[in-house]
Amino acid sequence: MAIAIAGSILFSGKAILVKLSYRYGVSSEVLLALRMIFAFPMFWIVYYFSRNFEPNTKITLIDVMKLMWLGFSGYFLSSYLDFLGLYYISAGLERIVLYLTPAIVILISYFFLHKPISRLQWISIVIGYLGVVLAFIEDLDTKGNDGWLGVSLVFVSACLYANYLIFSGEMVKRVGSIRLVTYASSFSAVFSLLQITLMAPDQLFDQPSEVYILSLANALFCTVFPILLIMISIMRIGSSLTSQAGILGPVSTLFMGWYFLQEKIGIFQVCGLVLVIISVWLLMKNKLPETHQT
Repeated sequence: MAIAIAGSILFSGKAILVKLSYRYGVSSEVLLALRMIFAFPMFWIVYYFSRNFEPNTKITLIDVMKLMWLGFSGYFLSSYLDFLGLYYISAGLERIVLYLTPAIVILISYFFLHKPISRLQWISIVIGYLGVVLAFIEDLDTKGNDGWLGVSLVFVSACLYANYLIFSGEMVKRVGSIRLVTYASSFSAVFSLLQITLMAPDQLFDQPSEVYILSLANALFCTVFPILLIMISIMRIGSSLTSQAGILGPVSTLFMGWYFLQEKIGIFQVCGLVLVIISVWLLMKNKLPETHQT
């Protein structure tokens, strides 16, 4: 449980580091590219030492195309929209919206895969979205239209990642979880570099040293380390308890935002957070499909 809690808190720290980086005038495109550049070799090092524990399945061209799509939609585009959204809303609200991912997984499965939804799941989904609305009231008072834009971007990011979780299930069984993450993140790094090369390649090498340090910390402590911790936790205590430990993610983000970013913690945001946590807990009781954070 301690390993799972540490992984959840480290994952949540991503939003704090991104918000701190924005203070130096850096763009979302540069931040995403730097994060993926630093994370790229780390994932391959992890894969090298864990390859003997992964399925020894030969990867076909079709597999590569699927991994490329997962890397583009579930890693690159999802992360990019999340980074953009963080420019407009608080770190606490961003994590609360992202924590709706389990509910979004169920809704996508219902509307597109025609999987049934139980009464308890419907209730939990309604509670979760009500919680986000309450939490959003705090940002809406200070951000106005920017708040709407930020929440919309982060919500679409969560939808893309939920889609990744649904369609990566078959690939995980075939190629293994670490190999999937390594390949998908590698494709994401390529897309990030292509984006920054087309938009503003000079900005990648013209940032304050603080931006590079924060990006390195983001890649190491909020991307690679948490994924390893979550995987270790799943092996030790199972996916159910690991997911329950993830409840501390949005809670920790709320207080880290208050401490490091001087973000206000209002009564509506706290009530919204509580409702979202209750929603996810109810979904867990319904044996929700395994999910990971991003």
